[in-house]
Amino acid sequence: MSIDLAAEGVALLRRLIAFDTVNPPGNELPAQELLLDVLAGAGFQCKLLGAEPGRPNLVARLRAEDPGDAAEGPTLCYLGHVDTVLADAREWRHDPWSGELADGFVWGRGALDMKSQVAAEVAAAVSLARGGWRPARGELLVVAVVDEETGGALGAEWLTRTHPEEVRCDLLLNEGGGAVFEYGGRRRYGVCCAEKGVFRFKLSTGGAAGHASMPKIADNALLKMGPLLQRLAERQPAYALTAEPEAFLRGIGEDPGDPARAVANLQAADPRLARMCEPMLGVTFAPTQISASEKINVIPSRAELRVDCRVPPGLGEAEVLRGIEEVLGPIHPTPNHRDGFHIEFTEQVVGNRSPVTSPLMDAISAWVGEHDPGAEVVPVILPGFTDSRHFRSAFPGCVAYGFFPQRHQTLLESMPLMHAADERIDARDVAYATQFFADLARSVLGSAERKR
Repeated sequence: MSIDLAAEGVALLRRLIAFDTVNPPGNELPAQELLLDVLAGAGFQCKLLGAEPGRPNLVARLRAEDPGDAAEGPTLCYLGHVDTVLADAREWRHDPWSGELADGFVWGRGALDMKSQVAAEVAAAVSLARGGWRPARGELLVVAVVDEETGGALGAEWLTRTHPEEVRCDLLLNEGGGAVFEYGGRRRYGVCCAEKGVFRFKLSTGGAAGHASMPKIADNALLKMGPLLQRLAERQPAYALTAEPEAFLRGIGEDPGDPARAVANLQAADPRLARMCEPMLGVTFAPTQISASEKINVIPSRAELRVDCRVPPGLGEAEVLRGIEEVLGPIHPTPNHRDGFHIEFTEQVVGNRSPVTSPLMDAISAWVGEHDPGAEVVPVILPGFTDSRHFRSAFPGCVAYGFFPQRHQTLLESMPLMHAADERIDARDVAYATQFFADLARSVLGSAERKR
């Protein structure tokens, strides 16, 4: 690995962290201007496109010099977001906007999510371009967006909807996977091929109101929530494996035909790994909000529980309803009731996915095998979602994966730091990923020296 390439990725990450881009309000413009200067200075064609003046998205393009070669080849997009969640400096060992390099780590908000990947992607692209590299075919697209942490309305969603011609791509790499984990004596890197959807619902119980000074004079709807909450605490719906978790279980050496045994084996090996992997295997329920009487002295005639339900791509409302009845029992058909419970869906967004096998997956696998001999890649499904969903929706033929390789800081070490205090990344992994993005562009797009 080039020392200059490794140092450039780390240095750019430290500069990016120094910009406070907590969203809201975001204030991403200064960070985007830095990236624009770096990319434009290396020969990229750059644009700032935004729904709001102070929150632009950056699109940078490097084409094959021959127009015919550019048109015939694929567009490879490196995607990332520059906004972050909030941070309370009082809870940190190092200032969250210092980008301090200490104990071998780069510290700060965004060090993992996901300014590190943005820095690695940009540093790799700039290093290639400055060295005279151009795609032999197709083009390399670097896209840094805003507003991911609040859903992407001003970022990827807006960009793919209003300027699809600027970000249309065939292959895309984004966040969502890549940190190494060990299982069964083997090292594995997860490649995020899919993301769960949300089928959130409101669960209600009914009763009769009354004065709280006489508890037995009324029918307290809130008390009826107790058994339902207990059932939600005790179990989840039965496993329902789709293509991605089946491939994951095969990839780690477990039998997709017996997911319960697979989870038991994961639990025995490392409970932390089991907790991270089990949500991939089907529909999940997480009760998060409850409400009842608006006055302390009134027994409620209605209580409502909101449940965050996550659903793998390929599954939908039917599987959710089946899971509700499996865990909680029969659903009452009407909301005005005093027996049982009723449900109402409040949000339905289907999951999104890309194929688990593709030439892009082959290229990632080959790189990992070369740089970490004996290690393997396995498809994974993200319990949450990223900006990849907007690109998959806008460009159905796009193969989009989440992958940012981390060899030194494992999945079990990185995940607890996401959105938490003392977020940090091993500086060696920033260098490792920067090398990956440089090598992948050459592999996918070929290599042509710039014509003088």
